[in-house]
Formats: sequence, C-alpha cells, structure tokens
Amino acid sequence: MGDLAAYLDTAFWISVGAILLLLVISAFFSGSETALTASSRGKLKAQADRGDAGAERALELTEDNERLIGAILLGNNLVNILAASLATALFTRLFGDGGVALATLVMTLLVLIFSEVMPKTYAISNPESAAMRVSRVLRYVVAVFSPVVSVVRFVVRLVLGLFGVTIDPDSNIMSVHEEIAGTLALGHSTGSVEKEHRDRLLGALDLSERTVEEIMRHRSQIETVNADDAIEEIIAQCIASPHSRLPMYREDPENIIGILYARDLVREMHRLVMDADGDYAATHSLDLDALARPPYFVPETTPLDEQMQEFLRLRRHFALVVDEYGALHGLITLEDILEEIVGEIEDEYDTELAPEVKIGANGEVQVDGAMTIRDLNRTMDWSLPDDEAVTVAGLVIHEAQTIPDEGQVFSFHGCRFVILAREGNRITRLSLRQMDA
Repeated sequence: MGDLAAYLDTAFWISVGAILLLLVISAFFSGSETALTASSRGKLKAQADRGDAGAERALELTEDNERLIGAILLGNNLVNILAASLATALFTRLFGDGGVALATLVMTLLVLIFSEVMPKTYAISNPESAAMRVSRVLRYVVAVFSPVVSVVRFVVRLVLGLFGVTIDPDSNIMSVHEEIAGTLALGHSTGSVEKEHRDRLLGALDLSERTVEEIMRHRSQIETVNADDAIEEIIAQCIASPHSRLPMYREDPENIIGILYARDLVREMHRLVMDADGDYAATHSLDLDALARPPYFVPETTPLDEQMQEFLRLRRHFALVVDEYGALHGLITLEDILEEIVGEIEDEYDTELAPEVKIGANGEVQVDGAMTIRDLNRTMDWSLPDDEAVTVAGLVIHEAQTIPDEGQVFSFHGCRFVILAREGNRITRLSLRQMDA
C-alpha cells in the first residue's frame, strides 16, 4: 500500500487530469465532425437568414469541407495519440511492462465510449444546434491548422496522383435537385411525406430535365379549323369545341396560318350582327385571316421550365410544337406544364373521357397506349424507364424492336405487357402487370 501511495504524487494526478482533458477535447472534435457533416445546409441557411451568428459561422466552415475535415482529423489524432502516450507512461510506471497492454485496453474503452460514440450520438440527434455551438471554437482551430492541412492535402493528392487517381472536390457533390429528390423519396418511403406531395414537388424539380416533346399533345390529337370551310361551319365548330383556341390551317393541316380564339370570334360576330341591326347573315363577312392571331411556334427540345417562363413573359398560354425540320409535331399549353406539377386540371368544359388507367381485381392494369410513362409511374408508383420512350406504347415498341400485333405478350423491366388493341401502326390499349404482383 505504501508503494502504491508513493506513485500517487503530483505528477500522477497531473497525468490523470491531462488524460481526462484530452478525452474531452477528443469528444469535442468527434462531435464537431458529425455535427457539421450531418447538419442540413438548408436549415443552417434559414437560421442564418434570421440573424443567427452561429448558423452563419457553421455555413462558412462547411463551404470548404476538405479543409474542415482535415483540421478536425488532425486535432483529433493529436489529442488521441497524446492521451494514449500519457496513459501508457502512467500505467507502465504503476504496473511495469504489463501496463502497456492495460493502457491500450483502458484507453480504447474510454475513447470509444466517451470520445466517439457519446459525442457522435448527441451530434447526430441535434446536428444543426450542435454545429452552431461548436462553430465558435472550431473556426479558430481550422484557421490555426490550415497551413498543416494544406501541406497534408498536397501530399495526399501527390501520392494518389502517382497511382492515377485524380481528386476533384466537386465530382461527388450531389446537386441541390438530387438532394431534395432523395429527401422526398426517403420521406415517402418512411411515410412522413404523402405521395401527392412528393409528386408535386418532384414535378416542379423535374421541369428543367424534361422537354416539350414529352408532354405535348400529338398533332393527330389536335382539333384544327379549315379556313376554307364555310363560315357557318367554322362558327359551329368553335362554339361546340371544348377548346377556347383552335389552330387554323389552309389547304394542308400542317400549314397553320393562325390561331382562332373563340372569344375573338364571338366578339366580332356580336359587332357585325349589332351593326346590321340583328341580322345574323352579317357574319358571312367575317374576315378570319384578320381575326386569327399569329401562331407561336416552339422547338420540341425546349425544356419545360424555359417554356413556362416564355409563356409567362409573352403572356401566352398556347404554342405549336415543331420538330427539327420545322414540321408541325404537336401542341402544348401552359396548363399542360402546370399539370406536370399539380396533376390533372379539369374544368366544366373538359370532355368526359375514359380513364387512362383501369385497375383490375387481379392486379392487372389497363392503360391507353398514348399515356406517358411518367404519368403511369406517378399513378401506380412504379419506376418504368422513360429514357428511350415517352409513352407506354413507345416503350413496348422500343423494347420489342417491332410494332406488335394484338394479343402479343412481352416481359421486361419487371412487368408483363399484353397488347389489347392496335389501330394501324398505333398501339391504342395495353394491359400491364408487375411480375411480382
């Protein structure tokens, strides 16, 4: 007992105190690393905009993650190695050569529990608040260690370069859109984000990735007005049509000479009839060429976000889509783009159509061949690829490398496709069923 008391001198207690202090500093570095890497820059930015100085400091630190992590690792390794060295010297003094193994065991447990797991657990549960707290001290640590970190960074890149590895700090950084999309997908899978909300937000994010061609109404589905028809027929067609704007052509349906607005037509008819003291025959003098508005053409490759901005800038709601040769390819409206975000928009003038998707009791899904793959994926929460084709029929034709006949069956992308109806070279109706359903 007397021998042990001889070792419990001032040097012993200074060593114990130094080890405990180093463990606390190590915990600070470990928690700081987790807090700053796990915190959301979006939340920190929101806090900084509200005047929180801690959030602003945390944002500045995370602007250069490589320098930040390098400084934290340098500091953490320094204190851990120093603590382990002091513990080894202390235990060797107390227990002789066997103290080395004992010091290793004790320090491993202390570092693991109190300097790694405990601070990281706290930091991961409160990343933003922890990041704001540690940023005050950490910015000075980063500034002090920056010269050493710069040398270490240079040496690391030099060594990796000898093995043909090129380091690009921005190469693996996810875009903001990808980060938000991943967060929405994760939130939906955990049940915290409803499918409708996810679809709307993803629809808004995807506008820049999609083109006019993907959502336009094909020219075969466009209702047009023949300028050479009798005035009575044109008036009757415009009044009976559910559309307020109709492309007008002459001789060739692709020779669009203007856009006839139903409101303009009715206003001009009213003026002519009133000037003729109520004689409806005065409508025969309608000048459709002067009444029609100039057509607005857009390329089929225009991104949807750019097209929406153009619609808003030009105060237009309607555009004709042309391909690379200038031929009429289809039609797109501002409503079509908005429907990609909020879903189908129907009003009292929309015609009643059969639903594009019919779900059978056995899990079989019947769809219109012209339905877009994106709409099907959103409706059924599937993930069929839309890289090579826009519509469901186009996907089948692309995979089959032919135009299938009625009754043919195909299996790809985890689904079973049955051709139910075909008109000419168009697949008009299909039946789908997931293989694992």
